Amino acid sequence: MNGADTAWILVATALVLFMTLPGLALFYGGLVRARNVLSVFMHVYAIACLMSVLWLAFGYTIAFGPGESGLWGGLGKSFLAGVDADSLSGTLPEVLVFAFQMTFAIITPALIVGAYVERVGFGFVMTFSGLWMLICYAPVVHWIWGGGILADGGIFGATGVIDFAGGIVVHETAAIAALMIAVFLGPRRHRTTPPHSPGFVMIGAGMLWVGWFGFNGGSALAADGSAAMAITVTHLSAATASLSWALWEKIKYGKASLVGLVTGTIAGLASITPAAGVVGPVEALAIGAIAGILCQEAVNVVRNRLKIDDTLDVFAVHGVGGIFGTIMIAAFGHGSWVAQLGSLVIVGLFTVVVTFVLIKLVAMVTPLRVDAETETNGLDLSVHGERAYDISS
Repeated sequence: MNGADTAWILVATALVLFMTLPGLALFYGGLVRARNVLSVFMHVYAIACLMSVLWLAFGYTIAFGPGESGLWGGLGKSFLAGVDADSLSGTLPEVLVFAFQMTFAIITPALIVGAYVERVGFGFVMTFSGLWMLICYAPVVHWIWGGGILADGGIFGATGVIDFAGGIVVHETAAIAALMIAVFLGPRRHRTTPPHSPGFVMIGAGMLWVGWFGFNGGSALAADGSAAMAITVTHLSAATASLSWALWEKIKYGKASLVGLVTGTIAGLASITPAAGVVGPVEALAIGAIAGILCQEAVNVVRNRLKIDDTLDVFAVHGVGGIFGTIMIAAFGHGSWVAQLGSLVIVGLFTVVVTFVLIKLVAMVTPLRVDAETETNGLDLSVHGERAYDISS
């Protein structure tokens, strides 16, 4: 065990959980109507709890178990069987690798929340999220990070796909699932309502930005120069994408908004995620500058041309960003075009099939969408019996 590596990943684990609780919850919560903010908090918080238990039970072993097929890790490490405080994975305690990767398993289904807020059934959220993490997310983790079919020595030969911190594993999978659920749900009845708290959005984005240092820097799994460079390029991409988003918004609409500025931050962070371990500062500036404009245009395509109510633009920001960053790895000469594009296609198709089947199956057990009255009155009081704001006091 290396003490410095262990200390850094302990910190990184806390930072990645901080991204979800409370970062993502505040970011998403501020974007919805006031009568739905607690439902967003509830979805994100409850998903974090459920994914933690499921990751212990089956998720970790599916993703990182010793399976030899290349498709999944088997069930040999269910409930951390055979793992104790002295077990090592490289230079780290294996239980710490479990905990660090658990925070990724938490935030990935939580990202999907942004597509269905304000109209989805809570039972569907919990049932779908748990099954999706185990059946879709965990196998993809094994394929890319667990030595599976898309890693080095897999179907692409010695040079497997490069996905440093989750452009494919996290952002592509979550975004495709989000878009599909949005299609099945249909649009909100109050689609044009503005964000109730841009301040919440900015605070949440700031927390995500800070937490992303653990997300990307921790993915080096060591306290070394690779982690330091990953943090540096992560910050530069986020900053540049924020500026390019705001500038493009100013050119197109005459005003640059706070919500737009911080959404650009998330676009830059998602785009640098797969590449953070291989690109340098100048390449990060280029990725961020393009991402701020590309993801903003993707928002317009999904909303206005495709007419899909992906409520908080999960696909346009996270999906397009993660896919773009994955492609830029090959464009900058750091990876194989065949491996990068092939992995995007394989994981994309797998996610589509699994998500489609799960939506259909879960909707047979618990309602996908709340009724019209509940949606109009807001999910906070109707579903959870609480209000975020007591306007009488």
